[in-house]
Amino acid sequence: MSGLCSQNAPAIDWRASARRTAGLIALCLGFGLVCGVSAGDRVVVRVGHFPNLTHAQAVIGHALTRQGRGWFEERLGTNVQVQWYVYNAGPSAMEAIFAGSLDLTYVGPNPAINAYLRSEGKEVRIVAGVCSGGAALVVQPDGRIRTDSDFRGKRVGTPQLGNTQDVAARAWLLSKGHRVTLTGGDVLVVPTPNPDQLALFRKGALDAVWTVEPWVSRLVLEAGGEVYLEEKTLWSQTGGRYVTTHLVSSVRFLDRHPDLVKKWVAAHVELTQWIKANPAEAKKLLNDELKAETGRGLAAEVLERAWDKIELTWDPVPESLAKSAEDAYRIGFLKVRPELAGIYELRFLNEVLAEKNLPRLSQ
Repeated sequence: MSGLCSQNAPAIDWRASARRTAGLIALCLGFGLVCGVSAGDRVVVRVGHFPNLTHAQAVIGHALTRQGRGWFEERLGTNVQVQWYVYNAGPSAMEAIFAGSLDLTYVGPNPAINAYLRSEGKEVRIVAGVCSGGAALVVQPDGRIRTDSDFRGKRVGTPQLGNTQDVAARAWLLSKGHRVTLTGGDVLVVPTPNPDQLALFRKGALDAVWTVEPWVSRLVLEAGGEVYLEEKTLWSQTGGRYVTTHLVSSVRFLDRHPDLVKKWVAAHVELTQWIKANPAEAKKLLNDELKAETGRGLAAEVLERAWDKIELTWDPVPESLAKSAEDAYRIGFLKVRPELAGIYELRFLNEVLAEKNLPRLSQ
């Protein structure tokens, strides 16, 4: 907003200039800000998330805001307003961070890595974990794929080029001796939006799909797919845990409002605890909000199966992020070896955990 409040107004026609200035001040007031200073100490926190099970804390938080029972609002203070924004792709959320139109966002690991590297570490920080697990490789039930070598000549769907599951699929196929390129190779990896994956899988046009919940459960329950492997089996070094979703803050917001970042992280930890203690109510809130945001909730059997396949957490599982970045470099998505030493800012999370007598995390 500071650009709206420039003091370099033209000297000519000062009456018109004054009218424009008054209009701009009114516009600033409409957003609760005048020239970057909060009006009446009122602060707006803009938060992004996907309409997805693996963003459960944000989806449920959004639902409670919609109902006038704001979980985060109650813990941030009466002078704070939360505005929720729904995204369908990580790159879009990170672009909003770059543009200054988001303060915090729930997002997958690869978009966070790409944003950190693209901005040379100047724009984003991971401040907490959100979700671990939930990804799997699903194959057709007709036996066309029974062994690792059977993937040769097959078509494997992933949600999006360069996204977390796409990188994991390509890295795994390479580890099994298959040649994989962006457009071909021994196995053709086909980045396809999840709803289209389901339709193509039903038609037999995709031989396998590497995706994340709840789409894994939908492929199994609605399309008869069989789980060939769950990604957690590839993470022996972390006990089967790997990051699926992070909570990311803009550096700008961290610098201006460190107190609010800490309060948000504390509320995030408390909501994660509440969800685990109240799964039935949490699942209803989540499904109702998914319906509000997308026009359709999840079938009860899909939600139940998918819920059991994920772990909601505040632990960002840093070891898994490092491996994902290394895999993205190895398969050619990153042109230089990634240096992620400064991507985490976990001091607020560790302060919150210490205050709650919970184990602190390393970064």
